Amino acid sequence: QAPLVESGGGSVQSGGSLRLSCETHDYRFRGYCMAWFREAPGKEREGVARLDLDGSFDYVADTVKGRFTASLDSAKTTLNLQMNNLIPEDTATYYCAAIYCQTWTSAFLGRGTQVTVSS
Repeated sequence: QAPLVESGGGSVQSGGSLRLSCETHDYRFRGYCMAWFREAPGKEREGVARLDLDGSFDYVADTVKGRFTASLDSAKTTLNLQMNNLIPEDTATYYCAAIYCQTWTSAFLGRGTQVTVSS
């Protein structure tokens, strides 16, 4: 079973909302920060949001600030990304990852889920 499995992607109109989830199936993620990245065609991968070692939401990119929120469920097995007021520029493949906190380097990366926002 893949260690990180994203779900919840889809197509919405501008102004809509989506909630992405990432199931973690591997105890090795303890000791890592957890993050959401996105990658759009022709653009560099962007770090969108991060949870620190104790699961607290401690970073969000300026491009999504005020619209996206990351969280971890109480069992610390499901990472969520609530995305509100989506705009076409949010169209990308979204990945969850276990990362090294200091460098944002991915130790484990999910397969991704596609989000498409139409105007």
